[in-house]
Amino acid sequence: MQKLKQFSFMTFILALTSCNTGPQAIDYGNEGCHFCKMTIVDKVHAAEIVTKKGKVYKFDASECMIHFIQGFDTSEIKRYLSNNYTEPETLIDATKATFLISKNIPSPMGAFLSAFKTDKEAQKFQTEKGGSLYSWNQLLEHLKN
Repeated sequence: MQKLKQFSFMTFILALTSCNTGPQAIDYGNEGCHFCKMTIVDKVHAAEIVTKKGKVYKFDASECMIHFIQGFDTSEIKRYLSNNYTEPETLIDATKATFLISKNIPSPMGAFLSAFKTDKEAQKFQTEKGGSLYSWNQLLEHLKN
């Protein structure tokens, strides 16, 4: 009976941990980008996708994430995450972020693309650095070209 309880407990724990669809911390300097294979080192431009099954894909830039999903079944994606430019290592919902493309803010893959948690933050940096603001859907359309 004791072994049955232990087996049931372990099965329960495995079921809980195998379905985790939350964000996963990026190990900067050690993990590679799933799209371009470069090591992820920039703590303000990284990105991440989490599938509905809990598989995590990590990227060194939001533009790598967007190029990656062009060949991916997007119906399987639960979360699109980008680093918040003003809070290093903090992942935010990319579909709700405001993106700034400014030649005065370099990003790892040369798209000069940065994500901001709020419109207000993005507008502040746009005033200081110039460039154009995009919503998630506008950005997807912009990077298709």
